[in-house]
Amino acid sequence: MENTQPTTGKYALQYGLLLGGISVVFGLMLYFADMHYQQGIPTLVISLVIMLAVILIALKQFKKANGGYMTFGEALKIGIGLCLIGGIIGMLFNLLLSNVIDPDMVEKQLEIARAKMVDYGMTPEQIESQLEMSRKFSGPLIQAAFGLLGSIFFGFILTLVPALIMKKSKSEY
Repeated sequence: MENTQPTTGKYALQYGLLLGGISVVFGLMLYFADMHYQQGIPTLVISLVIMLAVILIALKQFKKANGGYMTFGEALKIGIGLCLIGGIIGMLFNLLLSNVIDPDMVEKQLEIARAKMVDYGMTPEQIESQLEMSRKFSGPLIQAAFGLLGSIFFGFILTLVPALIMKKSKSEY
């Protein structure tokens, strides 16, 4: 009987696909509730909780399959890898949403931002300047790049503490 070691790539892929699927479902929920324009703190917190939950499940399952052992490096590979894969899926969904499903999404987001700026008492010149800057950074490639970088960054941050807590190396003796 052969003793096969679980691979970090397999777990990163499997749970990355799970994270991507959950992210798409969450994005569709926001879309159908007409809340996908206001990307506020509650949406970010829910997304991070989902990401953390999937990371924890993936690390626990890998450690279980590996006989109760998992190094810090293995945990980081799984966490960052699954967040990268989930981020790619989420980014592709957002590109589909903003370019096909709701092509006016960026303009609607800018109108919501304009209303908030008026409430903050900004002058019309300041508002136009801010909106023009926002338009420059709302292109699909820039959004995709920031989305992927954000997924990797938050994946790293959210994996650090669980990796330190859950690591257990095999005895050298």
